Amino acid sequence: MKSLPSTMAAILLAALAVPAQADDAQPVKPLGTDLDGFAYPWPVKRMPLAIGTTEGQMSYMDVRPDRPNRQAIVLLHGKNFCGATWESTARALAGAGYRVLIPDQVGFCKSSKPRDAQYSFAFMADATHRLMAREGLERAVILGHSTGGMLALRFAQMFPEATNRLVLVNPLGLTDRMAEGVPYVPLAKLIEQERGKDRAAIKDYQLRTYYHGQWQPRYDRWVDMLAGQYATEDADAVEIAQAKTAEMILTQPVSQGFETLRMPVTLFIGQRDTTTFGKGQAPKDVQGRLKPIPELAPAAAARMPDARVVPFADLGHSPQVEDPKRFEKALQDDLAIQR
Repeated sequence: MKSLPSTMAAILLAALAVPAQADDAQPVKPLGTDLDGFAYPWPVKRMPLAIGTTEGQMSYMDVRPDRPNRQAIVLLHGKNFCGATWESTARALAGAGYRVLIPDQVGFCKSSKPRDAQYSFAFMADATHRLMAREGLERAVILGHSTGGMLALRFAQMFPEATNRLVLVNPLGLTDRMAEGVPYVPLAKLIEQERGKDRAAIKDYQLRTYYHGQWQPRYDRWVDMLAGQYATEDADAVEIAQAKTAEMILTQPVSQGFETLRMPVTLFIGQRDTTTFGKGQAPKDVQGRLKPIPELAPAAAARMPDARVVPFADLGHSPQVEDPKRFEKALQDDLAIQR
């Protein structure tokens, strides 16, 4: 009799899990290597860009406010995200008078993914700076999320005169993972790992790591976006780009220059984020000492001359997706502070 409640609980849990599994097992609609089949909220513009020896393009959206406040902000997406993921944030900022520039970085989303590309944060920062110049922006707030946070840090280090202030949302790059003992994984193995990803795997990772086990149906749009790229028959162009950028995150640390950042820096940190880049490929003795983003943020901010941490106690890796209204208010309040 004592085992009956646990048995019933197991049956109920299994029953509840069936719809989600069935949904994730449905065929994924291929959306194209450059997401041609996925609609963005504003017209997509393209900047021609030489990517090594290949002529390519960088896609972006330029959102103009009805009542400009003469300030601009550049939104940099993360590795498993795209410019479109910033829709709610961009609408709120444009409504407050900001001009909002939203690029898709080369190797991601609607931008080019040449097979022979060599990706670096320096290249991406330079391309973003060129994009600003193309659109007549000398200075802007630079805001980056996740891997986009690493890019934002590199941008601020390379182009401090173009960076009014730096805003980091659960950024990677707050520490040097290789220096902490995370081993290098050959690119061929990373590509093979990318080939094994499907919708169910993508959703499971985000559920556990980004959203602390709490899924909302509106997140499915972003899973479908990413899965639709992987489902495209393109001789692994997406998988190769994703693998190369994963290699870039590990091998190109940006944490050495925190003391040189002279602009105001704000770190928005969802405290329930468990993202610990490199943990899965590290030996067990190394895994035990690797810290997730929320534990790294205070020490990283303390190394920056003018930095503050704004925590969201009950949110995870993507507070701008999980609770847009709260994030947008906190962001606008922060931008209004004179520092």
